[in-house]
Order: sequence, then structure tokens, then C-alpha cells
Amino acid sequence: MTDGATTVLMRKAYARWAPIYDLVYDKLTEPAARAAVNAAVACGPKVLEAGVGTGLSLGYYPRHAEVYGVDLSEDMLRRAQDKVEKRGLSHVKSLQVMDVTRLSFPDESFDAVTAQFIITLVPEPETALDEFMRVLKPGGEIVLANHWGQPSGPIAALEELASPVAKAIGWSSAFKSARVEDWARRTGRMEVVELRTLFPVGFFKLMRIRKQA
Repeated sequence: MTDGATTVLMRKAYARWAPIYDLVYDKLTEPAARAAVNAAVACGPKVLEAGVGTGLSLGYYPRHAEVYGVDLSEDMLRRAQDKVEKRGLSHVKSLQVMDVTRLSFPDESFDAVTAQFIITLVPEPETALDEFMRVLKPGGEIVLANHWGQPSGPIAALEELASPVAKAIGWSSAFKSARVEDWARRTGRMEVVELRTLFPVGFFKLMRIRKQA
């Protein structure tokens, strides 16, 4: 399947999910999303949120932040824009339709790039990570919140059994954190500085990847 065909299918899937996304994801993902936002803002005020979706995490940012959100889905972004307008989220500077593997921002534009629950869904995750690295300022961080499959053991076996259900809601247990760690090593410029478990019971993890200053 070509990249273009994959993008079209993803847009259609997100259009179907958009009306119920908040109901399904909000409470389950809130602790991990808040942790990602806090880690990103600790790097500096200017943050790119890649795959901003319906904007569930936009209200978690402090007022001094400067947040730029991008997403592949216009349907998702319309709901994010509604949140910005209804809640007066003046720290959100722009919301744009954009493919995370082809960002239109200049090099070294952001103090941090955060991507929450999307990196395992991107057809070319390493290409997206390359773009995050490109638009990140030296000393800044890529902050990922995601469900990563366990590398081995009984939990890994259970994840394999549950993988059809996990894939249906966008969480692939086949995608291990080691894949991102391998990417970071290959760049020669990025270093994983933290990987920690989050609520609920470690299902989500937070990964921070720092760009050399």
C-alpha cells in the first residue's frame, strides 16, 4: 500500500473516531498526558504537540506556554479548536492539518516536541522521529507517552493474546520501546534520558529523548 493510500485510510479512521474519541480516551489517558505535558514544558515554553487529536491535553499546559498542535485529521482538529475557543486557551498559538512525517516548521523551532499515543500508529515512525529531531532546538527533548509492548515474560505473552483488541483501539503491543531507543542511538545526536512507567499499572510509559546541545 502506498503512503498516500495509507494516509487516506488513516484520515477516514480518525473521522469515524473523532465523535467518540474523548469519551473513550479521556480518563484513561489523562495521567500519562499530564506527565508528558509537564516534561515538555520543563524544557521551555514553545512546544509542538504532534498528533494533537481532539485537544484533550491542551488544557493541561500552563498559561505561559506557547503550544502548536498538528494532526492529520481535520475532524479531530475541529474539536480541538472548539476546546481552545470555549475554554479560552490563549496559550495555543496554532492548530494545523499536517503529516508528522512532513512537518512544515523550520529547523530548531521548538523547546520540546511531544507525541502522545501516536508514534506506534504512524506508518513510518522513524521518519516522524527524524522530523521531531529536526524541528527541536539543541538541548530540547522529544517526549513520548505511549503503550509499549513488553519485550518478554508473562505480560508479553498476554499482550500477544490481546493484540487484536489493542490494535482496534490504537495500541500495538508489537511495538517495543527498544525500536525508539535504537533510532536514538543511530542518530548520534539523541539520547534517551528517561523511560518510566505511568498509570494505569504501567500500561503507559513516558520516554524522554534529549537532543545534544
